[in-house]
Amino acid sequence: MTAHPPETPKTLFAPWRLEYLEALGEKEKHAGEPKAGSGSFLLDYWRDPASDERNHVITRTEHGLILLNCFPYAGGHLLVALGEPAPTLLDYSPQQRAELWKLVDLAAELMQRALEPQGVNIGINQGRAAGAGVPQHLHVHLVPRWHGDINFMSAVGNVRVIPASLEAMARRFREEAGKPRA
Repeated sequence: MTAHPPETPKTLFAPWRLEYLEALGEKEKHAGEPKAGSGSFLLDYWRDPASDERNHVITRTEHGLILLNCFPYAGGHLLVALGEPAPTLLDYSPQQRAELWKLVDLAAELMQRALEPQGVNIGINQGRAAGAGVPQHLHVHLVPRWHGDINFMSAVGNVRVIPASLEAMARRFREEAGKPRA
């Protein structure tokens, strides 16, 4: 039997990230004592509209919110959630489901206007076995796609490259959200 060397992490030098990391440290210093969370960051964000900018919330309605995914599959990856948490789509009333899809429509429109993607993946991971990271609070993913967005970096280097900071992407979406709808 031949021994194989252990896998080591790949290195991607990203010096532009230093400013982001230092800003996080400053935010943490000035944030005060940690607050108890609900177990759902989506519910915590819903309950704290004053922190929308920090939490990358693009827009909110009386029923829910649209925000950037902090761990995106692609730049501009949005999440849509109702304020009231429920684990499955059918745990919501028909009226709540209608409000959720209105928010998904708005998010898709904002994404189209802000990014002009060539395609969009829209989906729900319902339950942990289906890949839900927050299984107690159903949410919808909208991932913008372009031809060639999965390229040699991910295929050969096993590295995903996100070309814009969350702050820059949030500004772009908020600018579109502030414009009149077509």
